[in-house]
Amino acid sequence: MEKRTLSYFASDVHLGLNVKDAQARESRFVKFLKDIPAEETEALYLLGDIWDFWYEYRDVVPKGYVEVFSAISDLINAGVKVYFFPGNHDIWCYHYFESLGMIVVRDRYMVTTIGERTFCLAHGDGLGRGMLGYKFLRAVFHGRFFQVLMGLVHPRITFAIGHNWSRRSRLAKNYRYEFRGKDEPLYGWAQDFSRQAQIDYFIFGHYHCHADETLPSGARLMILNDWIDESPYFLFDRKSGMVGSFPKIEK
Repeated sequence: MEKRTLSYFASDVHLGLNVKDAQARESRFVKFLKDIPAEETEALYLLGDIWDFWYEYRDVVPKGYVEVFSAISDLINAGVKVYFFPGNHDIWCYHYFESLGMIVVRDRYMVTTIGERTFCLAHGDGLGRGMLGYKFLRAVFHGRFFQVLMGLVHPRITFAIGHNWSRRSRLAKNYRYEFRGKDEPLYGWAQDFSRQAQIDYFIFGHYHCHADETLPSGARLMILNDWIDESPYFLFDRKSGMVGSFPKIEK
């Protein structure tokens, strides 16, 4: 009998963002990681922006997050596969996560089969038509030239720039987004993609809101909310073939 039947999905924790109670948010995330039943869990998918700003140099990584990394390492050591998808806030991860045993997904999206269901997973930023300005900026940030240039800047300056960028973000300003359903570029992208491949579930983060839509193709489009005010994650049990949404973790 198969023991590992569970897969967890989480996104947009924004560790390090000084909004509301940042330490309590980190503690909630650590509790979430520690409460995952490792002996029953096949994989944990971290769908980007787990950190509000992450830039690692060859010999320097951001300080802190000891309990987070310890909890992730415990899962990996127990046989759970931990996948990390760089978001638009934690783009610049190079080797450190992989040295801990995490699987870093550097493609724009990943299609994977879990049990008898097919999933398309991504952070979700820049997918869909339009958003030309954002897509240009994203290409610059992901480009090798920019990464080498940033690597020449002293870490103190780099992190000051990064944290200043965070303070100006929509999340720091408490702006709440409302998913527009069929009018969203992401909705159109998922629907177009599902015409080319049989997808049962699309799961994304990035939008800082909750959404659960059924596409005309029959696929289910699910958006994970951020962790600022709650602790959202999805759980898929390959034994029952269902995805459950669980928004809260008790402190």
